Amino acid sequence: MTGFGIATCNLTGRKISVEIKSLNSKQLDISIRLPTLLKEKEMSIRDEISRMLERGKIDCYISKDLISEESASRIHKEIVKNYINQLKEVAEEFQLNGSDRLLQVAMRLPDSLKTDKEELTEKEWETILKTIRSALENVRKYRKREGKVLEKDIRARIRLIMNKLKRIPQFEKIRIDNIRDRIEQSLNELSLKDTYDPNRFEQELIYYLEKLDITEERIRLANHCNYFLDVITSGTPAGKKLGFISQEIGREINTLGAKANNTNIQRLVVEMKDELEKIKEQLNNVL
Repeated sequence: MTGFGIATCNLTGRKISVEIKSLNSKQLDISIRLPTLLKEKEMSIRDEISRMLERGKIDCYISKDLISEESASRIHKEIVKNYINQLKEVAEEFQLNGSDRLLQVAMRLPDSLKTDKEELTEKEWETILKTIRSALENVRKYRKREGKVLEKDIRARIRLIMNKLKRIPQFEKIRIDNIRDRIEQSLNELSLKDTYDPNRFEQELIYYLEKLDITEERIRLANHCNYFLDVITSGTPAGKKLGFISQEIGREINTLGAKANNTNIQRLVVEMKDELEKIKEQLNNVL
């Protein structure tokens, strides 16, 4: 969701600059700074931003600069002259010096400057609106460029998880044999080797191993990873959806770790968790 865009346009005697910055946010949070000329158009600008950017912490700054000698503020010469004459009379009456500062004082008095209210024509507003849309489009292009980089990185990490998942079955037989040996060793230590029914032992062992079976978790984890890759190529904003899928991926990885009872599998689980955490960090920046 991070992005930056800028655009400018020229009106009669004025230059309008539009600068828009986007950062990560769970919702759409818009902050706007406008010149007085555009205050009445704030809601229209907000609507345009929400339509084109959807999510993110958006800072929109629009400035106005004069590019001609004309100014919206004009000096009231007659009023200033009247102020100066009155100030001179006061200075002479009280025998004060500093007549060179009379103009400076007069310019600070009320009504010395006349500020003409700026009017925005419909044609000028259309020009400014096009400029705002241009800046927003630049933000979207920036986002797309960053999105391609994120997509490449996230895809690679999902594939790493899937590759590590494919390595787990090679340790399955060793894991089961280790569990069997550990139980038999415990029986020997308790001097029960010759007192139990071998058939019943096999039944209980099968029941115990079924509880530790991770086939279902491996299948679900593979399905979640494939679904993740399908959603990321859907072409529609899917950041929140990908976040939910990553939570399901994490749940299956945790279950694998809890049932593993094998150092090799647990090592793979830790590596998968590490990749998933990096994916979750990246997803915070996905629309």
